[in-house]
Amino acid sequence: MTRLEVAAAAGVPLEVARELWRLLGFAATADDDPAFTAADVEALQLAGDLVGLGILGEDSQAALVRTWGRSFARLAEWQTTLLARVAAADPDADPVERLGVLTGEVLPRVERLQSYVWRRHLAGASGRLMAGTESDETGATAGTTPQAVCFCDIVGFTSRSRSMRDAELVAWIETFEARTTEVVVDHGGRVIKNIGDEVLLVADDPAAAARIALTLVAMGSDEDDPFPQVRAGIAYGDVVTRLGDVLGPTVNIAARLTGIARDGTVLVDDGMREQLGDDPAWSLRRVPRTSVKGYSSLRPWALRRREDDGDRSG
Repeated sequence: MTRLEVAAAAGVPLEVARELWRLLGFAATADDDPAFTAADVEALQLAGDLVGLGILGEDSQAALVRTWGRSFARLAEWQTTLLARVAAADPDADPVERLGVLTGEVLPRVERLQSYVWRRHLAGASGRLMAGTESDETGATAGTTPQAVCFCDIVGFTSRSRSMRDAELVAWIETFEARTTEVVVDHGGRVIKNIGDEVLLVADDPAAAARIALTLVAMGSDEDDPFPQVRAGIAYGDVVTRLGDVLGPTVNIAARLTGIARDGTVLVDDGMREQLGDDPAWSLRRVPRTSVKGYSSLRPWALRRREDDGDRSG
């Protein structure tokens, strides 16, 4: 079908259909190019239903649909690359034929699994939203949630990556992302996103964020552990959540703290200091105030486990 036929069959103005496809990141086509199927008609009808229900309003339509497009585009690229790699790994099979067989066997299962993962995360996000609604007495600003925000990045990434082959670099980053995710999830945190050599995570419990950061730093300081050396910064305060991302001054402070942290250390802000200060499990040492972008007098605290200080002094 052409896009003119799809729009007509769906009962959606062509301008609306064009905007939807553009936001989703689909390649542009000519009006007479038969690049569509009945699935595109159904998709336009479903989008029209969401608009009618008020889910895709003018204030959220572009951002939400664009996020869908970007997320699934990255996922599709990764899945295609993975299938192609598996298909090429068999020296006795034609890679094109093997890829076709794999696609038929794998994609239906992947589609069902993706739906399952989405539903589980939807349930978790709903639970966190309801919990936040019930605890509005905490004083958080409307539309924000108090959270611990942590950035953790690889020390010396630029210099080391220059000497790596492409496959080595990919394997190194995948190891960093996989091990980091394991630690974050095991301690009750959530990975917001990976940005090359850096991970952004949040935790509702400040102590959980502290344990995550210190665990990652300890892994990186272990010479027998292939996990790269890292440094981290944590800030606690009101956080704005938007389309799966986090925004606001708390996030900015965590990023600044990470930028000034020494190799293998964790710096926290006053908000984290107040949350952890009465817990004997933590050692917090004041670091001289420093001037960073956006903050002329940022006061960091160096965070350690109390037992680590005892081991070192002994």
